[in-house]
This record gives sequence, structure tokens and C-alpha cells, in this order.
Amino acid sequence: MKLIQEFKAFAMRGNVIDLAFAVIIGAAFGKIVSSLVEDIIMPPVGFLIGGVNFSDLAFALQTGIGAPVLIKYGVFLQAMLDFVIIAFVLFLALKGLNKLQKQKEVAAEAPKKSEELIVLEQIRDALKK
Repeated sequence: MKLIQEFKAFAMRGNVIDLAFAVIIGAAFGKIVSSLVEDIIMPPVGFLIGGVNFSDLAFALQTGIGAPVLIKYGVFLQAMLDFVIIAFVLFLALKGLNKLQKQKEVAAEAPKKSEELIVLEQIRDALKK
């Protein structure tokens, strides 16, 4: 029973739940990027280079028996473009998070004035008057 209670405590921590949501959102984002590349970006690129459909690009290896074996490098190119777009978006997101983190650190590192310093500044200001 103790093992089950420990697992429940582990699974209900915020980090695990946040990670589960991140994985689900990441999978959905990957599908969106794949559709963007496959359905929006690659057709005009293929049209510009002579009406090529990238998903049809392949090398055929003749086996002599039945249909040839295809090495689909066009699909691989689309997957590489998917990766580049996702990596770029993650780079921008992490860059933004790092910037926010640095701003928090700078704000947190601002030295707080001691009570003695505040009193001395008040005395200095009073003497100036």
C-alpha cells in the first residue's frame, strides 16, 4: 500500500502533470507543423522548381522480384523541414524564457537597503535642507 501512496504522491505533483500537458501540446504542435510543411510550404516550393511533388520523390531499387523497393527521400526532406521549423520555434521560446528568467534574476539581485542606510539617508536629506 505504501508503494501505491508514494506513486500517487509522485503522479499528482505539479511537475508531472505539467509534463503530461506539455507532451500532449507538443504532439499537437508537431501535427500542425507537419501539415504546414506538407500542405502549405512544399506544394509552392515544388511548383517553383518545376511541378515536383516532394512526397513522390524516391529512388527505386530493383529487386528483380515484384515491385521495386523505394527510398523516399522526398518524405525525408519534408521531415527535415518539420524538424527545422520545430527546432526554430523551440529556440525562440527558450530564448524568450531565458530573457524573462534573467529579468527576474536582475530584479531579485537588486540590493535591499538596510535600515541603518535608510536612516542615514534621511539624516543626510534633512541636513541638506
